[in-house]
Amino acid sequence: MPDIVESSVHAGPGAGADAWTGFRAAPAHGSAVGVLVLSGSSGRIEEERCRLLAREGMTALSIRWFGGPEQPPGICEVPLETFVSALDRLRAEGVRRIGVLGVSKGAEAALHLSVLQPGIDAVVALSPTSLTWANVGPGRDGLTEPHRSSWTWQGQPLPFVPYDSTWTASEPEGTPVSVLGWYEQSLRTYPGRIPAAAIPVERSAAELVLVAGGDDLMWPSLRYAEELAARRRAAGLPVRLVTRAGAGHRPRLPGEGAAPASGTFRHGGSPAADAALGGAAWPHVLNALLGAGPAASAAGQDSSK
Repeated sequence: MPDIVESSVHAGPGAGADAWTGFRAAPAHGSAVGVLVLSGSSGRIEEERCRLLAREGMTALSIRWFGGPEQPPGICEVPLETFVSALDRLRAEGVRRIGVLGVSKGAEAALHLSVLQPGIDAVVALSPTSLTWANVGPGRDGLTEPHRSSWTWQGQPLPFVPYDSTWTASEPEGTPVSVLGWYEQSLRTYPGRIPAAAIPVERSAAELVLVAGGDDLMWPSLRYAEELAARRRAAGLPVRLVTRAGAGHRPRLPGEGAAPASGTFRHGGSPAADAALGGAAWPHVLNALLGAGPAASAAGQDSSK
């Protein structure tokens, strides 16, 4: 296991819309493989996950992409160029193979990047969506509504599916809630918005690994992952889908601890099932990010009921 070096990094003064701060972990001897690591709506910088990847021989960079200085306070019209700036930082270090590993909303961003930005070799999407959704939290104006896209590209908002504001949680007030039903109800309410909001992964040149649990209580990530995989296969492109029926929204990779308990949301799954999903996905994650095998090896599915 190689020694690793860690550092705090940032986009530099005057970065404006592309501003970010982050954490970098890398083998002490350097690496030709770089990975941008994106969290979901927690907004945290994924230090533990970066260290894990660095111990496998990769330079890993995780950034804060909303809620920081010069950034939207919520996931509302976040410029995808923010992530491009981070990828450029990896390339400036001499990295020759680029991957993006994202979970939940970070997976949504990662999939878009692979379509819009040339030179991304691999994407690992944990608990992904197949659609662009409306904002989670306020934009730069401090407002949450009216609904706006989560993302912009070259100054233009990406088409999105809004939320149905009439939805209410079924759990007792003051207890953690599942928002799975909110997403499902919104799809029924706005079917006409779905085609334009679909993430066109059939136009991505990246090697794609999708990881989703069947007990995700945040959004229907397994159904989304199956939709993404179907689009790839219809286009004759490789894809690997790894699933476990009992896993929830937060798969855990080998070496990571259990996800912390939440007082706000029900994520589904269990520590054992979430770890089992991450363990099953891990060889495929490493192969994709490191470029260890031919793309054709990613053309299958690993599932367990």
